[in-house]
Amino acid sequence: MTPEEVLEQAVTPANVGFVIISAAMVMIMTPGLAFFYGGMIRVKSALNMLMMCFVSMGIVSVLWVLYGFSVAFGDGFGEGNGGGIIGNFDFIGFQDLLGLDGSGDVMAFALFQLMFAVLTPALIAGALAERVKFSSWMVFITAWVTLVYFPVAHWVWGAGGWINTLGEKMFDGEYDVIDFAGGTAVHINAGIAALAAVLVIGKRSGFKKDSSMRPHNLPMVLLGAALLWFGWFGFNAGSELAVDNITALMGFNTMVATGMAICGWLAYERLRYGAYTTLGAASGAIAGLVAITPAGANVNPMGALAIGLVAGVVCAWAVSLKYKLNYDDSLDVVGVHLVGGLIGTLLVGFLAMEVGGIQQFVLQALAAGAVLVYTFVVTALIAFAIKATIGFRSSDEEEAAGLDQVFHAESGYDFSQTGGPVSAAGVTAAAAETATADPGEKKVDA
Repeated sequence: MTPEEVLEQAVTPANVGFVIISAAMVMIMTPGLAFFYGGMIRVKSALNMLMMCFVSMGIVSVLWVLYGFSVAFGDGFGEGNGGGIIGNFDFIGFQDLLGLDGSGDVMAFALFQLMFAVLTPALIAGALAERVKFSSWMVFITAWVTLVYFPVAHWVWGAGGWINTLGEKMFDGEYDVIDFAGGTAVHINAGIAALAAVLVIGKRSGFKKDSSMRPHNLPMVLLGAALLWFGWFGFNAGSELAVDNITALMGFNTMVATGMAICGWLAYERLRYGAYTTLGAASGAIAGLVAITPAGANVNPMGALAIGLVAGVVCAWAVSLKYKLNYDDSLDVVGVHLVGGLIGTLLVGFLAMEVGGIQQFVLQALAAGAVLVYTFVVTALIAFAIKATIGFRSSDEEEAAGLDQVFHAESGYDFSQTGGPVSAAGVTAAAAETATADPGEKKVDA
């Protein structure tokens, strides 16, 4: 929904409050993502991964005020020549909104959409884990949201955006591209960007050889997945921008599709690998959430279950492709977000309750294909430019040492106060020495 449509609808204080609460729920998804990703990598770079996600909230918030919201949601340039490509900068600095009737409604909408803009580049971080310079990552976020996310958001959701108006041009408005909450603009966008970036940057040292490349903290992964799932109700249901039947349907479908995706992923794991893994359950949940995002407001609960099942099974298979195709997508952004986003975006073409069919599928495929091509090319150019100028990749020595100490001078876990990591016997050497000392000689720290 565009800012103009926000002002035109029957806005109530309750709906504005709902949008602000939904925005807060989406905001918690970025630190939730940081926990989800952070637990999946080696301990020596866990803080770096949290910071790669967290810094997006700082950078994108500033850019959103300066020009991001205007590029994404200002009236589109070039509407008479094929459709809007970017917004026309109506909202630069937001100064023209202040004091106007209805400005609070648009500000709530802008806050809600800001959280999408913050989360999307953070999704890419998981693909580049453990091997990029933090300063270069901040430059990448700035360039990527400016050249990719803001324009693509305008295409999909902005006034006059060419994807937003594609159905009107092709089918006289009988069909419209369905992307209720971000299948193309968020998940396909981030997933294909992740693939382009990893192909430019290259693999981690020891990829497919180093057995230590395993999640260091699975409870953290589950915590992150749970926070994401919670926030996703704001992400999906909140995209209605009001409390009505569509809000309830989207919320319900978000739950059941995710549950089915967990079951599908675990069933695939059990049949192929002989185990039901914690990481698989968490990843299946994210795959289901991704797939239902574009489709949940337009399918019935049985359709949501079908989307969840396909997402769980296909995404579980897709994450293994990086080993066969030899690209190092560290935390399966391509397999989960790109593939999951494509599943939801394409399946709704057939499963949509009122308009499903070949015409709707064609629209969905055209929208997905346009984002795939544009984002892959521009992201690759951005990554090449950073690589050729300030450098994108950390050195082998920095990677081996761990990026936490190299870039942040901190560690996620400080064992020094207990004398070192816990031994196989379950106690540290310091604790064992304390246990055998004379009680009269024990000291108490102030």
